[in-house]
Amino acid sequence: MIFSQDMIIDLEKRYRANLINTLGGFKSVVLIGTRSLQGNDNLAIFNSHFHIGADPALCGIIIRPNPINQNTLGNIINTKQFTVNHILSDFYKQAHQCSAKYEAGVSEFKMVNLTSEFMDGIVAPFVQESKIKFACEMVQQTDIEINGTTLIIGKITKIIIPDELIQTDGFIDIEAGGTITCSGLDSYHTTQKIGRLQYAKADRGVKEI
Repeated sequence: MIFSQDMIIDLEKRYRANLINTLGGFKSVVLIGTRSLQGNDNLAIFNSHFHIGADPALCGIIIRPNPINQNTLGNIINTKQFTVNHILSDFYKQAHQCSAKYEAGVSEFKMVNLTSEFMDGIVAPFVQESKIKFACEMVQQTDIEINGTTLIIGKITKIIIPDELIQTDGFIDIEAGGTITCSGLDSYHTTQKIGRLQYAKADRGVKEI
């Protein structure tokens, strides 16, 4: 089937959301932990987290339009901190439930039965059940006018990973860690590695590591 631009615009809202959200393929899916100035914890599921650079270590998330209150966006703007927590198949249903619209001040940790975990110097809570997780400090906020979303860029300030998941060259075996991925808004997947390849150079062929 071929969709023209006019056809895309005319699609039923939910159909269009599913179509466009799955169009780009598999995506990272994580839980973002934040805390309000009032001390209320918030946990939200995101499929818009992405790598920006390694030097300095930066990542980004896109946050959909919402009022700045005791939610992810408001908490990050107010405290400048958030955590990123990988999701395992053991608790993907609980992670999905974090997308429900609970009232401001209600902790998703308690509502979905996940455990908040804190570390010295970091206001935002981690997910104790997550194996791979890291803390970020907001360094840039950019409002995207075309659709009302907000880009948050975070500087990675602390990383927590089990020793056995880090290879000698720094590569993290996220598959061995049980990290899952997603497609669209509601489909979750485990992964199977097909190969890891050396850095590509013009004067040699492709080689596996």
